[in-house]
Amino acid sequence: MARPPVEVADVLRAAPESFFERSRKWFTWLHLKIFNAILACRTPGLGGHVDACSHCGHRAISFNSCRNRHCPKCQANARNRWLAARERDLLPTRYAHVVFTLPHQLGPLALQNKQEVYSLLFRASAETLLQVARDPKHLGAEIGFFSVLHTWNQQLLFHPHIHCVVPAGGLAADHTRWISARHNFFLPVKVLGRVFRGKFVAGLRELHAAGKLGFHGGLVPLQAPPAFAAMLRPLFRSDWAVYSKRPFGGAEHALRYLGCYTHRVAISNHRLVSLADGRVTFRWRDSAHKNKKRLMSLTVEEFLRRFFLHVLPRGFVRIRHFGLFAHRRRAALLPLCQQLLAAAGGPEPSRRAEPKCDSAPPLWRCPQCGGPMVLLERLSPLQARLRSPPQRFQRHL
Repeated sequence: MARPPVEVADVLRAAPESFFERSRKWFTWLHLKIFNAILACRTPGLGGHVDACSHCGHRAISFNSCRNRHCPKCQANARNRWLAARERDLLPTRYAHVVFTLPHQLGPLALQNKQEVYSLLFRASAETLLQVARDPKHLGAEIGFFSVLHTWNQQLLFHPHIHCVVPAGGLAADHTRWISARHNFFLPVKVLGRVFRGKFVAGLRELHAAGKLGFHGGLVPLQAPPAFAAMLRPLFRSDWAVYSKRPFGGAEHALRYLGCYTHRVAISNHRLVSLADGRVTFRWRDSAHKNKKRLMSLTVEEFLRRFFLHVLPRGFVRIRHFGLFAHRRRAALLPLCQQLLAAAGGPEPSRRAEPKCDSAPPLWRCPQCGGPMVLLERLSPLQARLRSPPQRFQRHL
């Protein structure tokens, strides 16, 4: 894939002093750490390494990446490693995609309480899926799934939601058979939305009663219990948005599908179109008009404000496993699920090859002959600077 004409790092370098002056109230040390990491990513400032082709001997110098989870250039390898580790957990059956979204009224509260609200979003959505799936009126089975947190929409605005990728079926209560969902239907979205709403609002009330929510600026009046209760009441006047895609293909399809969601950042470099005259132009997909692709132009300051809205709390886990896929249960239950699926006419579990470390594809192939590149020498930041090309030839420095 060709390099994009503009990268997020270029926009960060173009940040005016006024951006930092106006952002003093919310720009923390964590934002600064991410800012500096993206700037230094794949530059001599982080050091590098010398690689050589194992076939033709071609040599190349590469600069190290920052490995920050908010960096658009550092997620491909992390995604591939995660998918390889999860490959053995996928079941040979159809999968469904379910999305739980918070109403926009809760956006300001979520921004001021990211750790608490995001954790509650994971918990409420997972409990909703598990409870509704166990109900004999719907599926009557014990299910498992992966959940991934996203906090943005296509325009980089704050839009917290959870993506859940779920096998379209589950174990019977006695663990003696596999119960499959109907062909084009998984679980009723209206029921999911109402149960999710009740669980999330109940969780907010518990957090408020325990004094775990912070209120700043215009939200200070919500510290009073009557005001907080009055804010919650309108949330019951409308259904909450829950999207459920019809069950799609098997495990291999699900693996590719997961790759589109697990390690995404707010915006990729390939969506950026231009950076000129203090404005950033990027592509976005208009879901309200059949996903038509459009262009949006923002000032550098506004673009950076929106980008940093989506910084996660330090140490926050944004990919979680529930039900049959929970870490403490999957070692015992997933082999049982594969056996029951095979007995019901699905593919044999043994046909799915286990990933092997020695058969993993090389991360980088030679641009001359296509052979695998091997590491020859590691370079310190000082050595990388001395061996880097002159400044006028460096594209991203």
